[in-house]
Amino acid sequence: MIKKLSKSIREYKTTALLTPLYMIGEVAMEVLIPTLMALIIDNGVYNSDISYIVKLSILIVVAAILSMAFGIMGAKSGSKASCGFAKNLRHDLFHHIQDFSFKNIDSFSTSSLITRLTTDVQNVQQAFQMIIRICFRAPIMFIFAIIMVVHNGGTLVAVFAVAIPVLIIFCALFIKKVFPIFNRIFKHYDKLNRVVEENLTGIRTVKAYVREELEKEKFDSSSSAIHDDFVKAQKMLVLINPVVQSVSYACILAICYLGARLISVGDMGTGELMSVFTYTMQILSSLIMIAMILVQLSMSKASAERIIEVLEAKPEMDLNENGLKSVEDGSVVFEHTNFSYSGKDTPLVLHDINLEIKSGEMVGILGPTGSGKSSLISLIARLYDVTSGCVKVGGHDVRDYDIKALRDGVSVVLQKNTLFSGTVRSNLLWGNESASDEELTWALNSANADFVFTSKDGLDTVVEQGGNNFSGGQKQRLCIARALVKKPKVLIFDDSTSAVDTATDFAIRSALRRDVKNCTKIIIAQRVNSVMDADKIVILENGYIDDVGTHDELLSRNKTYQDLVKVQLGGKDNG
Repeated sequence: MIKKLSKSIREYKTTALLTPLYMIGEVAMEVLIPTLMALIIDNGVYNSDISYIVKLSILIVVAAILSMAFGIMGAKSGSKASCGFAKNLRHDLFHHIQDFSFKNIDSFSTSSLITRLTTDVQNVQQAFQMIIRICFRAPIMFIFAIIMVVHNGGTLVAVFAVAIPVLIIFCALFIKKVFPIFNRIFKHYDKLNRVVEENLTGIRTVKAYVREELEKEKFDSSSSAIHDDFVKAQKMLVLINPVVQSVSYACILAICYLGARLISVGDMGTGELMSVFTYTMQILSSLIMIAMILVQLSMSKASAERIIEVLEAKPEMDLNENGLKSVEDGSVVFEHTNFSYSGKDTPLVLHDINLEIKSGEMVGILGPTGSGKSSLISLIARLYDVTSGCVKVGGHDVRDYDIKALRDGVSVVLQKNTLFSGTVRSNLLWGNESASDEELTWALNSANADFVFTSKDGLDTVVEQGGNNFSGGQKQRLCIARALVKKPKVLIFDDSTSAVDTATDFAIRSALRRDVKNCTKIIIAQRVNSVMDADKIVILENGYIDDVGTHDELLSRNKTYQDLVKVQLGGKDNG
């Protein structure tokens, strides 16, 4: 785990390595000061040697200044290294997630990935800063202070032989109890993020159904679960200070008693005893810091494991960057294709699909909800991989293409229309960054999205977050235009004209036939009107191909198609 995370330090390695060195310098100066104070008392004050006192006082000032300088440099370099590490870690996570297939993302959930990119990375960042600063400072302070106690106090070091094991046992028991709580807390964070995401994404539906109170209850439930577990953890955390302070006071009392006896027999000076008191506080404060480090590390360990889980997740889909770089034509062939979202051992969504679509054809796909229409077309653009069999585009298996080349050649307008905040121009350029204004205008006209030009800003019309300043039908047409800008070999509409009226639907299809001639067009639709003029229509039923034919052929022989025509067109052929 540490090896995997350390790869994200990269250009901040030098800064990260310098921080512990600054900490060593700071601690060395801090530990030196009590010894100098002891010498002033035992040699300077006792002998009334003013010059000796002045010399050592100057050394104390120099040591204090050096300690402060090392501390400032350590804090600065530690912050720089930890912030840089967090930046690189988020970069690595986000870029790795971009390579995920839909199946990978489905297995983690969007809310969980957001938590891992934010809260979990922040916890690991804090832990990293503590490791390179306090994790070095506290043990070094402990070791140096113990050495100085041995040097100045001799047998008084035996006091710590009893105190330290007590604190170690307590910390071990504490971590064992608190770690599972932090694990639960992060799962609650995932749930809370999911509740918030669903509420904000579907806020119109929530308000339309007057479900605000239910959403508030769901939020309060998730928030209370986090609160309750944090309270449990805090109840354990508050035990640290009383236990450590009790051990500290016990040590001081023991040192007072033993030190007084040593002074009475002349084996220790007053200054030496005072320095031992200071070292005792340094030793015990370092132990407190170590205990707090262990608490933070126990929390960050849970976060680190969740981050590693994402980094080690292998993309289900091989991007095949060395594959074919262009799609020759728009032909599409399904050969004994079977598909399941969860693998071979789960029920199939598509069964033994055999279908040939010639380049340049317009093909309609009809079928009831759940028949596998969207699943079928997702295999063409390789949004998912087939479970068995193959899908060929341009005469080659889709897995033989570089994934970018394939998706540049196969453009999909999905059911859910997504526009990004910016302008109409910036959204259309997703299809082709180098497209000219003439090409963008052509795509808008072909998609019957000329409403853009009625705006005074035209292509520079602002698109609000999620495209909320456009109607559903307008968003669909803008998404169609974006797909056309790519000038793909295969253009797929996944029920992408459902929000427009039949006249606009007809206008779009007419424009596609007129303006996009050398492109295979595959249209998934719920309306017979949307596909009845297609070169062929595919009827899907429960994941099987029920029939393939033209409107007239299916109308004469296929019961499912006849029923659709009867329901939607009143039994009339409106072709």
